[in-house]
Amino acid sequence: MDLQENGSSHENGFSKISKPKYQRMDSQLTHLEEEEDGDGGGGTHNRNRETHKSNSRKYVFACAVFASLNSVLLGYDVGVMSGAIIFIRDDLHISEVQEEVLVGCLSVVSLLGSLGGGRTSDAIGRKWTMGIAAIIFQTGAAIMTFAPSFKVLMIGRLLAGVGIGFGVMIAPVYIAEISPSAARGALTSFPEIFINLGILLGYVSNYAFSGLSGHINWRVMLAVGILPSVFIGFALFIIPESPRWLVLQNRVDEARSVLLKTNDNEAEAEERLSEIEKAAQLTKEEKDAEKAVWRELLTPSPGLRRMLITGFGIQCFQQITGIDATVYYSPTILSVAGIKDKTSLLAATVAVGFAKTIFILVAILLIDRVGRKPLLYVSTIGMTTCLFGLAFGLTVFKQGFEEIRIGLAVLMVCGNVAFFSVGIGPICWVLTSEIFPLRLRAQAAALGAVGNRVCSGLVAMSFLSVSNAITVQGTFYVFSVISAISVVFVYKFVPETKGKSLEQIEMLFQNDREWRGGEVELGDMERLVQKEQSSNGLV
Repeated sequence: MDLQENGSSHENGFSKISKPKYQRMDSQLTHLEEEEDGDGGGGTHNRNRETHKSNSRKYVFACAVFASLNSVLLGYDVGVMSGAIIFIRDDLHISEVQEEVLVGCLSVVSLLGSLGGGRTSDAIGRKWTMGIAAIIFQTGAAIMTFAPSFKVLMIGRLLAGVGIGFGVMIAPVYIAEISPSAARGALTSFPEIFINLGILLGYVSNYAFSGLSGHINWRVMLAVGILPSVFIGFALFIIPESPRWLVLQNRVDEARSVLLKTNDNEAEAEERLSEIEKAAQLTKEEKDAEKAVWRELLTPSPGLRRMLITGFGIQCFQQITGIDATVYYSPTILSVAGIKDKTSLLAATVAVGFAKTIFILVAILLIDRVGRKPLLYVSTIGMTTCLFGLAFGLTVFKQGFEEIRIGLAVLMVCGNVAFFSVGIGPICWVLTSEIFPLRLRAQAAALGAVGNRVCSGLVAMSFLSVSNAITVQGTFYVFSVISAISVVFVYKFVPETKGKSLEQIEMLFQNDREWRGGEVELGDMERLVQKEQSSNGLV
């Protein structure tokens, strides 16, 4: 594949690949350096470059924040439903099975939004797909707020799920495509930050409105979730479209304008534009040959198969380790541990929300420094320990040890969500958004999101039934075993992508040995790129 390194050399920590196509930009850089060395001009040029660099980073940061607002909706719904369901159950007199369906259906139906989101984002653009997501969710949330019965509540819940599916799929893709390589890991983690923030807000909302009457409190809790989607409407008039999507639409000048705002200097922006144009040309050639994206995904080449194993696998493991059971049913888990008062239960869930939110910030600080794979090891091993510790504590400490049982349960639940947030939670979305080539990225990300949402729904919709069959502690023993398997999966199938451009990552998956080793240095990656260019007669 004819692809070059992404980004500037010294800012992104990369070694520049010098090729004839970059002679013009190299001469520009040389000219700038000569000017800076001249009498009286160097200081001004340095200040201008530093100012532009600062402004570009602030701009990309703002775009990532606005694009991540849809993720607040998912997080808020997850958090608020864990408490609201207590009052919905009493007000609408729903059964335990109906409770499971109400809680879990959002994750399952969101796959419809994720599937539609991939095709929609290719057709109308990344940012307007975010707008559709917000509108659909607003409609569903409004219906739930005024629902007089379980059936109407389910209609609103299903609509909200479709909207969330759109948002969950498109936000990481948009951020990955607009971010410079050096900061892509941290910025692509923003949706996960906002999911955690939404969960915390949902828990706080539960606690704040629990004192209202049983007919009103849960409706107010659900209605507050409409507010983030209002801000999304304003954001659409501020953030730009993805430069990669613009190039695919032959809007190269608009793409260049966006890249000039999001990169540190003009030369870097031109390099990235050249890379994107090459990747887009390959995409168009394959479309001209009528090679359908979904056909390629269903009958993948060896390299694409490796991408799918990594991307789809990490998405599924993120959910089947039981995080949604811990978050949705934390009041149920803590009540089994011994907390009976509803207000105390909701207060304890706020602590869970704080733990989940604080540690996602730790992940953001470390993901582009430590790397993806080390954080995944810490995360999966820590989750395994906490899941087993929770099951063990509920099994061993019974009558006479209530305080120890409650304390250990709260500690293990908080520990589980903390380890989730420091690794597999955000890195799952980072990997999915960066390992696939441009021509497949939106659809493959949608496929990964489908796997994520299906697993989430299966866990959420079966937790109470499985717990009744094998006890809560038995269920968490099962989760701990699955979490242990995820450690092995990370070791065998997840490569390190820190510091590599999207095009270099694509080259990484072309080699089975390097993929399984997962520790390719940049120099090795450059040699892979040059080897591929040589085979295409470009060197």
